[in-house]
Amino acid sequence: MTARRHILFSCEGSRLVGTLDEAAGTCGLVIVTGGNETRAGAWNGQALFAARIAKAGWPVLRFDRRGVGDSEGENGEFRANGPDIAAAIAAFREACPQITRIVALGNCDGAAALMLAQGRGCDALILSNPWTIEDDEGDVLAPGVARDHYRRRLRDPAAIRRLLSGQVSPLKLGRSLLGLWRKPAREAPRGSLLDELVAGIEGFGGPVRFLVAERDRTGLTFLDRWAKDDARIRRCARATHSYVEPDAQEWLQAQTCEVLGAMRAEG
Repeated sequence: MTARRHILFSCEGSRLVGTLDEAAGTCGLVIVTGGNETRAGAWNGQALFAARIAKAGWPVLRFDRRGVGDSEGENGEFRANGPDIAAAIAAFREACPQITRIVALGNCDGAAALMLAQGRGCDALILSNPWTIEDDEGDVLAPGVARDHYRRRLRDPAAIRRLLSGQVSPLKLGRSLLGLWRKPAREAPRGSLLDELVAGIEGFGGPVRFLVAERDRTGLTFLDRWAKDDARIRRCARATHSYVEPDAQEWLQAQTCEVLGAMRAEG
């Protein structure tokens, strides 16, 4: 049974709160949450995940950024999260002095925050379903996301029955599919968030692993916009955004432990 305790630390005059799952390992994991999610994660998922990683031998720190959860200050969203991440890493090293290497794991705009900060203070990055969507794009789906939707619908027996019974027009469906497959991926404008993320990763000197849940719109949009030949990408076909499925949880844990193990071997 690993020990869990809360720690307090400061970021630009605001008090932040973190939760540390202790372990003896010299390589530690910092979890950067996405959206306005607290450090526990959806349905306590990040807390459970941290406990499993600590049980495997690596200390884990989760924290609430400024203006979220138990932490003070103004919530500046993911673009302003760099100082919070740096403060959390410094607090982590102080709380666990045996740590020589730090891996950061971020999901959604938590991944984007790490990319924008160029991973400063980290030795390796695990970037899950990175957020690449501009504020003014609304609910517009990237072509890859829409294609995935239709693939799943066409494998659904209930959807096939509706098609065969005439509830869905085959002609209309055919036209939609034809137009969709001909539609190229949407180009991001110059100076876009995507350009900033690319520049951020290029400015980071350590190992990077991208994780994509193939049942997640954010992850599929990232795949649509990122370099198709990037060998650092790993995909989980069964996973949704927060990896709530039991086999997806096992996959996420295995990917994380693999990176932590590689960093330990290097250290």
